[in-house]
Amino acid sequence: MKVEKRQRNSRMCIMCGLDNPYGVRAPFYTMEDKSVVTLFQYSKEHQSYPNTVHGGLITAMLDEMGLRGMWAEEGGEITYGVTTSLQTKFRKPVPFDTPLVGRGQLYMNTGHFFGVHSSLYLADGTLLAEADVKYMKVPVDKLGGTAVEHAEMCYLIQDDVKEIQLYL
Repeated sequence: MKVEKRQRNSRMCIMCGLDNPYGVRAPFYTMEDKSVVTLFQYSKEHQSYPNTVHGGLITAMLDEMGLRGMWAEEGGEITYGVTTSLQTKFRKPVPFDTPLVGRGQLYMNTGHFFGVHSSLYLADGTLLAEADVKYMKVPVDKLGGTAVEHAEMCYLIQDDVKEIQLYL
């Protein structure tokens, strides 16, 4: 599937923050079908049981793909929101130090709310976890008291990823 554009990375987010020494540092791509895709891997610092990623960090990635799924649909960082509900289904243990694929796609968008279905896979398409995430739209200046649009989402790293083969 063709990549339309690379989305921005933040400074300190645990999923996309490039300045966070314990973060995943995942890149996110807006795809031609208006979904968001990420290619990443967790590290040993993200584990719970031996060789298994902590469920909270799996859920955090599914949540991250939710907002980014909205941005993929809109074509940019237009709408911001806060998670109001997140229902995760863990299908198989998620390994660290293994290439993973995440995908999120908008399924609902109203005046005040939106919903995204997010999934996490092995590179071969094996489903590991999925979630339906609902958000309430919130103006960026109401987030965290000091949030400023693009001050935190400050990194736009261009790369040569033009197409991503999905086995989903």
